Amino acid sequence: MRKLYTLAVTALLFCSHWVQAQATLAYYLPKDVTYSKNIPTPQQVLGYEVGEWHVSHDQLVMYMRQMDQASDRITLAEYGRTHENRPLYLLTITSPDNHKNITQLKADHKQLTDPANSGKLDVKNMPAVVWMGYSVHGNEPSGSNAALLAVYHLAAAQGPEIDKLLKETIILVDPSINPDGLNRFASWVNTNRGKNLVTDPNSSEFAETWPRGRTNHYWFDLNRDWLPLQHPESQGRLAKFHEWKPNLLTDHHEMGTNATFFFQPGIPSRNHPLSPENAFKLTQKIGNYHAKALDKIGSLYYTEESYDDFYYGKGSTYPDVNGAVGILFEQASSRGHAQESINGVLTFPFTIRNQFATTLSTLEAAQAMREELLTHQRDFYKQSVNDSKKAGTKAYIFGSENDPARAYHLADIIRQHQIEIYKPKETIKVGNTTYSPENAYIVPLEQPQYKLIEAMFEKRTTFKDSLFYDISAWTFPLAFDLEYSALTKNYKPNQLGEKVTNPQLPTGKITGGQSAYAYAFEWKDYYAPRALNTLLNLGIQAKAATDTFKGNGKEFNYGTILIPVAGQPIAGSELYKLLEETAKANGIEVHAMATGLSSEGIKLGSPMMLNLRKPSIMLLTGDGVNSNDAGEAWHLLDNRFNIKTTLLTATNFNNANLSRYNVLVMADGSYNAISKDKLRAWVQQGGTVIGMGDAIKWLASNGISNITFKEGKNGTPAASRKSYADLENETGAQVIGGAIFETTLDLTHPLAYGYTDKQLPIFRSNTLFLEPSKNPYANPVMYTAKPLMAGYISKQNLELAKGSAAVAVTSIGSGKVIAMPDNPNFRAFWYGTNKLFLNSIFFGNIINGSSARVDEE
Repeated sequence: MRKLYTLAVTALLFCSHWVQAQATLAYYLPKDVTYSKNIPTPQQVLGYEVGEWHVSHDQLVMYMRQMDQASDRITLAEYGRTHENRPLYLLTITSPDNHKNITQLKADHKQLTDPANSGKLDVKNMPAVVWMGYSVHGNEPSGSNAALLAVYHLAAAQGPEIDKLLKETIILVDPSINPDGLNRFASWVNTNRGKNLVTDPNSSEFAETWPRGRTNHYWFDLNRDWLPLQHPESQGRLAKFHEWKPNLLTDHHEMGTNATFFFQPGIPSRNHPLSPENAFKLTQKIGNYHAKALDKIGSLYYTEESYDDFYYGKGSTYPDVNGAVGILFEQASSRGHAQESINGVLTFPFTIRNQFATTLSTLEAAQAMREELLTHQRDFYKQSVNDSKKAGTKAYIFGSENDPARAYHLADIIRQHQIEIYKPKETIKVGNTTYSPENAYIVPLEQPQYKLIEAMFEKRTTFKDSLFYDISAWTFPLAFDLEYSALTKNYKPNQLGEKVTNPQLPTGKITGGQSAYAYAFEWKDYYAPRALNTLLNLGIQAKAATDTFKGNGKEFNYGTILIPVAGQPIAGSELYKLLEETAKANGIEVHAMATGLSSEGIKLGSPMMLNLRKPSIMLLTGDGVNSNDAGEAWHLLDNRFNIKTTLLTATNFNNANLSRYNVLVMADGSYNAISKDKLRAWVQQGGTVIGMGDAIKWLASNGISNITFKEGKNGTPAASRKSYADLENETGAQVIGGAIFETTLDLTHPLAYGYTDKQLPIFRSNTLFLEPSKNPYANPVMYTAKPLMAGYISKQNLELAKGSAAVAVTSIGSGKVIAMPDNPNFRAFWYGTNKLFLNSIFFGNIINGSSARVDEE
């Protein structure tokens, strides 16, 4: 034992020298290749060898700009800016001759996706296009650091082999998909790195602080945003993707420190059915090149296990439904510079070398399989159009008469995916739903992107497998809570009106001119909360109608906002101008009210017109809080609705004067570090708490909510036996990775103000099921008796979901606690339930206390 201890200590003492020895170009680069002295190495530009330090984004950019200047094989283009204003770059790397003819090569390549013209192309003489994307998760840095080596190798390598590669391929390198996260992580690990490397897993170097570097500025996982396209990083990247239509895309990630190296394909039964079988076969064939490369350097690896290719919002899966082949790489992470693992000390240079080795094996495969990949792309789009002609559904139509903004946002996403979309030529009625040319869109299926359209609109509820690496459903019109219909035999191409190339957000207006009495606008419009927030920020007094009324020949629904002219801090003419600007900016219609004497319903001076307060919001953050869910709430409030939000850690919460806040948002997470007594006292004095996910368990267990949970039955006999090999699959099948369920709304409740349909699709990704409150007025949103709309749920969990409460309200003193087991802001594209969250903020305090009272302690 003492001898082993001595050996371990000796190994640690030499670790720093070992890493420095690894961090040389000779350690990474192929042995049989010569390199030009005219191309700067990373060390010559950065001042250190690759792997010696973690590259920051500004250093990475500096090197890529240098390479753009130094090599005639490279052109550099900025394709966007992050939320923190960092540039996003794409390098096009190919032979100088190809660069001279790049516009024509790009045009020819894109013809492969056009079945009407692709048959004229000769793929034998066409270069393949390879996209290499690195470190979409910022704290998985071996990818971006390997990008330094990849670009150097492609720019500086000499000889006939590299010349042939660059002639036969066009290589697109995205060296950092997530600059904000990468910089956050590099700063942490470099700051906590000692001169003598410490490999102890307990070291601070391996325990970055919340929210960690995985995510972007708003704490979103950008590897889930390829389909929703809610962030500038994704929007810019996808525009370049479709500009080029690559044949092969690599997505370089990291996983747990005690793992090895994974490359796709993943588990075969977990491929999405819309993905072509040939994409899987090509992935298998490409895998042989990765295996050979990793065998050569002695790296352990595995494939066809653990991961899947189901959710099209991931970088390695989205290409499969776009005629390409996506490849996921997962490298065991050192999470710093060197860390002990079950496989020995895992060094940062070692992780980089594996990513670089599989970069080269990808290029080798792309060159060798060039014609196969090009043919696959051409055949994919031909088959897609042929399948669309045979499909029973000929088009999808969607829209919203009551809220055209949500329909616009979906149309905008669809166009970014290069899908053709039209306005209907005339009013179309499907069943009881009417679609007008002003507020509806038609997506015909007979077009090259047919497979992707189906992926966005389908409601799938049957699956080959019951385990999912990510969500099992994402039906877009349900996410946006839009009316939509499949057009079948009743569809005719002449129903298509104007093609929509650049959807525009509807502009609002004031009707009725300037009023000397009051103005009113309904809450049904998506951006009505933004308009109200603008007014409240300027000190404008506003009221909410808690009943209906009729005026100016129009019926105004629950939640209508009333702006009296009298008593405002600005003159009537200035108020009119402000409302006119606010209406235009937010796509709402403001009505000038000439009199308070409504023709029907409540009068404008009624006590049922309740004064609204300006929200002053605190969002709890820090250790224990689900950063994704917290980020989604922050993004919605700050980025989309311009609502200022104070981010508070538990320590700051416990020490802060809470009297300046009236709303507390608690995202999914654990909150044992905050003072429950202080929180309860704040609620009693009139505060509104919005709890989501596991936060509602904490609220209930600490007596700050009276909600109870539905529990499943334990029905396994004590003497029964099950196969040990089935344990993981059986327990995993009880997980709700993400599915869509139908709920019903009480449209008279403040939390449902602005909704016009009692049915509301809700996204669920947990197994928290609420018992309905014994107070029948405290259940504004309920799951239906047949709730599953799309996605996977086990039979046991489906029974629990039926009739459960989707929102529960507790009244404590003068305050309210609003419990939501589901996340209404999921990944920023769940527009349909955003209103539930925003109503909690603006109307939570006006909910009648007797509707949800709990005895005070």
